Amino acid sequence: MFSYFTGNGESGLHLAYSYDGLVWETLNDGQSFLAPQLGSKLMRDPSIWQDADGTFHLVWTTGWWDRIIGYASSKDLINWSHQKEIPVMTHEPEARNSWAPELFFDDATQLYYIFWATTIPDRHSEVPTSESERGLNHRMYYTTTKNFETFSETRIMFNPDFSVIDAAVIKWKNEYIMFLKNENSAPPEKNIRYSKNATMGDNFPLNVSEPITGNYWAEGPSPLIIGDYLYVYFDKYRDRRYGAVRSTDGVIWEDVSEQVSFPQGVRHGTAFKVNKKVLEKIINEKSQE
Repeated sequence: MFSYFTGNGESGLHLAYSYDGLVWETLNDGQSFLAPQLGSKLMRDPSIWQDADGTFHLVWTTGWWDRIIGYASSKDLINWSHQKEIPVMTHEPEARNSWAPELFFDDATQLYYIFWATTIPDRHSEVPTSESERGLNHRMYYTTTKNFETFSETRIMFNPDFSVIDAAVIKWKNEYIMFLKNENSAPPEKNIRYSKNATMGDNFPLNVSEPITGNYWAEGPSPLIIGDYLYVYFDKYRDRRYGAVRSTDGVIWEDVSEQVSFPQGVRHGTAFKVNKKVLEKIINEKSQE
């Protein structure tokens, strides 16, 4: 399945599904499953993780310039809990944003990691920026939790010598791979790279890979293991369409953007696997409304 937003995020959570990872179809006739109620009342960049008990946990960007992120949970992706704020950057009065939170559960530590991009003026080494992005110099921050009730203090997770947003992590072949967007704008990079590590946390190597995406602007990487392949989906936002690359070894990447199809209007989302019964319940219940 795939969680995503449309437009600017005003309508809330949208879901799509696929049986092969290539052809994706919208659910609920493209209507929202959950309307945003927190912060600036947007629901951008929704990230979903299902725990061992079957509960789906959702985090999202509540607004362009909010210092919180949103959280809700569900047993079936249809009925959702009360939405609550996670005050990830409220202790930093100069923080400008909390963008694109991602969820990852680390089996080794039994902790949920939530990580996102924030700009804090004059905090990190400056990078050349275009006039339209002046003042934005992002780094990745994170918090951990066991229960989504109490959270560790916010710490910096990834602090390279470039502006970085949209990190997403997957464990594959005994390695943790963090995919991320180089957000530098002068000259523009706007591509997807990765860093690999033996453990999860704040010690990923800062020496990242060369771009794994092509001569287009890409953001919102979302990894998913399908058979022998590791897919990475991403938003080709200037082209107003979704793309993907895949690899069998994590080194050589094949661009399969022309082989994937997503519903029109899909923006920055997260791919995840569910039991087929979860999908069937959504289809059956929503078809009866």
